[in-house]
Amino acid sequence: MNEIWDCVIVGGGAAGLSAALVLGRARRRTLVVDAGEPSNAVSHGIGGLLGHDGRPPAELYADGRRELAKYSVEVRSGEVAEVRRGEVFTVVLGDGSTERARRIVLATGMRYRLPELPGVAELWGDSVFHCPFCHGWEVRDAPVAVLADGARAVHAALMLRGWSADIVLLTGELGDEDRALVEAAGVRVEPRQVAQVRGATGGLEIVLADGAVLPRRGLMVAPSVGQRSGLAEQLGVRFGEPNPLSAEAVWVDEFGRTSVPGVFAAGDVTVQLPQVAAAVAAGSKAAAAVVQSLLADEFGLPVPAWKEDVNV
Repeated sequence: MNEIWDCVIVGGGAAGLSAALVLGRARRRTLVVDAGEPSNAVSHGIGGLLGHDGRPPAELYADGRRELAKYSVEVRSGEVAEVRRGEVFTVVLGDGSTERARRIVLATGMRYRLPELPGVAELWGDSVFHCPFCHGWEVRDAPVAVLADGARAVHAALMLRGWSADIVLLTGELGDEDRALVEAAGVRVEPRQVAQVRGATGGLEIVLADGAVLPRRGLMVAPSVGQRSGLAEQLGVRFGEPNPLSAEAVWVDEFGRTSVPGVFAAGDVTVQLPQVAAAVAAGSKAAAAVVQSLLADEFGLPVPAWKEDVNV
């Protein structure tokens, strides 16, 4: 029978690799299983990560894997098909092989559901983006547009206002009060329907349904996100209250613990702040909690009680 890992981390993005580094340095036998599909793979660079600002995500992850090589961490390419609960967790990999683990960290990330508009997917991560903290600097003082409806339209337009004074809000759903609020901030509201988005030199062109073309440097959209893996539901962890970004965020406590003892979660899967810097911090915090929970089992280290019955 195979040996028992101290922890199996599902996902090798920012949160997963960060957790693995902390566990490796804590001398914990750790396996990272990575499907190799980070949600920011298409991004031109990471914005706002200290020491790595503007760096391509693939470079960061490759260096992270190299750092782990000197610790008791194995990184394996593949998928986790199932995790079974028991005295220890049984992890079933995509090839049918199994591993056993004392703890699980879900760092599977989320899948972005983009607006169904021609051209958005092709330009996603470059001139089409969703996070002003990640991409706002690149479109500073440039003509930009926001595509959203309702409360998210107001929030996105006013957030982006901190980077540019030339903003067009593309929306067909805006009440009088909301319209007055964004217009008072200098945002122009364009109610005509958008037909497509296409790339152009120095940015993109937004083609309206009547054929009018609106040249912009960038377009901020308001996607929703959903679980890219069924493991959270399979394990029976609780999900948080639905929010405008997602109805599928895994609930975690202040230590990154889910409602299922032994299962932790970090990064976009919890949809607390979908940024690389936040994912790195969350992975580190969850891993520290994993170590402490293992020490509690081994030596009686006092740790806060696990919150299994959570009203969310």
